[in-house]
Amino acid sequence: MQRRLTLLPIYFLIISFVILVGSVSAHEVNKNAVALLIAKDTTGKIIGTGSGFVARPEGTLVTNYHVLLDAHTIDVHFPDGSRSEVIGIIKIDRAKDFAIVKLVEGLYSTLEIGDPSNLKPYEYTSALGYLTEQVNEDKGQIVQTYGFILGIHPQSDPKLPFIYTTTPFGPGFSGGPVINKFNQVIGLATIEGRSVNLALPINTVNQYLDAKTSFSIESLLDQDKISLEAMYYRGSYFLHELADPEKAIIEFKKILSKNPSFVLAHYELAAAYRNLGMLDKSISQYEKTLALNPDFPEALSNLGGYYFRAGKLDQAVSTFKKAIEVYPNFIQALSNLGAALNKQKHHYEAVKLLKKALNLNPEFAIAHFNLGNSLFALNQLDEARKAFELSQSQGIDFLSMHWKLYQIHKKNQHFQDAEKELKIILEIDPLNEDAKKKLFELPTTH
Repeated sequence: MQRRLTLLPIYFLIISFVILVGSVSAHEVNKNAVALLIAKDTTGKIIGTGSGFVARPEGTLVTNYHVLLDAHTIDVHFPDGSRSEVIGIIKIDRAKDFAIVKLVEGLYSTLEIGDPSNLKPYEYTSALGYLTEQVNEDKGQIVQTYGFILGIHPQSDPKLPFIYTTTPFGPGFSGGPVINKFNQVIGLATIEGRSVNLALPINTVNQYLDAKTSFSIESLLDQDKISLEAMYYRGSYFLHELADPEKAIIEFKKILSKNPSFVLAHYELAAAYRNLGMLDKSISQYEKTLALNPDFPEALSNLGGYYFRAGKLDQAVSTFKKAIEVYPNFIQALSNLGAALNKQKHHYEAVKLLKKALNLNPEFAIAHFNLGNSLFALNQLDEARKAFELSQSQGIDFLSMHWKLYQIHKKNQHFQDAEKELKIILEIDPLNEDAKKKLFELPTTH
């Protein structure tokens, strides 16, 4: 079990992004400063896991606030086999989702703090954390992932910027360090997406690292009973981890009854309604989200997705364009806008956007598919075939794609390949009479 925050924008059947593990840095980061946090209830049962890092050698550790939610004890484990525990809370900020905690007094390895204020798009980033699925008997395996910065933008709160990065955050990475090429911490892994992840800039935390006072975990538990932010994180946990949207809706409505301007409660309520198939209610909540914050990029992309599916192409295009205006390297919005422009037959414009999305993430399967549609419409058939085949190798298996591949192969007189595509179509749709007819009509090549 674990707690994590997720973006969950609506993609047009986007596949998951793969965590890449490898080494691209000339100097090894001090992994002994990166901790596995295991949150437990009063019975000692694990209720969540997360990551964190030591910022001060006497035992000052930084993580996400939501990693601590509802925990009565938090065990702390390091890669060298040493252990500690959280004995006090130095500082928490629920809205910004960070916590600075005090460990049992000792001498700990640390990571150097960097300066994220001058970060530029395409600069290297890496993240370190413990995958929840690999935590076994209070032990975990540290993982390092790699990527680059897409930009620094606000999300739900216009005054709170996040580092948007392609560096993957696996489940359990919450609170772990995001570092630059000098192995300095520039952010906390906070929100897990698919091909985009959000890190809280570390300069949000710096001013509190040397505070001398602390309070108990028991006090935190008492405070969290009435905290709207705590209710929000519980609702997100019910929605994304327990797959219980009805229970999540109760939490989000409880928040909104006390504060109708709680942007993220509207946003997550929209996701909960979507999961229940209540699309009108979902759209209404996204619209309320954007009324409170018109520049919330994920909410814009999600609402644009609903307009697209409803055939409201002009509204979809304008909404996706607004998302990209706010966040120029928003991979999903670039791909979604490309798909919408394809429907409007603006294929040349779509190609430019889709190629940009794929330059940012060559593994983004749906963008390859959308690009294939653009190129097919422009009669650039060989390039279309390559795009479709790339999307297929990355998990896309749409009926429409196989029909287009059939047409490409037939036009090129590659009849065996055309036959193969028709047979795939019939595997997907065994009663497709048109495919049966065309299969019968194909020239015999063997």
